[in-house]
Amino acid sequence: MALSIRLSRGGSKKRPYYRIVVADARSPRDGRFIEKIGNYNPLLAKDDAGRVQLDADRAKHWLGVGAQPTDRVARFLDAAGVRERAARNNPKKAEPGEKAKERAEERAAKAAEAAEAAAAASAAPAPAEGSNEEAEAVIAAEVEAATEEPTPEAEAVAEAVAEETPPAEAAAEETPPAEAEAAPAADEEAKAE
Repeated sequence: MALSIRLSRGGSKKRPYYRIVVADARSPRDGRFIEKIGNYNPLLAKDDAGRVQLDADRAKHWLGVGAQPTDRVARFLDAAGVRERAARNNPKKAEPGEKAKERAEERAAKAAEAAEAAAAASAAPAPAEGSNEEAEAVIAAEVEAATEEPTPEAEAVAEAVAEETPPAEAAAEETPPAEAEAAPAADEEAKAE
């Protein structure tokens, strides 16, 4: 029979209270046990003497018989000086998981790209005031493209729109108001000369 020294939960909901018991390893957690050797009340302060009460002589007896303590009970036995507990070391405990590592790599890549873009933007020479020739050439090309003769498709669309609109509105649309006002002003200037 495999013996275990473990905690058996008692108390009420959200108010735990444990008995330190020696039980068959196959029996349920809160089920039948062989002997109660102490109590553990986690609601008390850590420095309170009543938090862990353990019968050290009975614990030594059961350890001598071959009972195996659980990790929590082994801590209690170590604190009572009954049995020394070997310190555990899990170096991978704080290591992030695979998905977290992937997310960190993606964030690092994005940050590197942003840094490279910022460096490239700061390294690029700022356009000087005298180098407006390129900008002027681009604007001239756009104006030229806009003033070219309309394609047959554009003419067909314009005719369809003209047929749908009444003549008074069509005349108003053909002569924009700014040009209509500018034409009489130009006539007056010509007469003044």
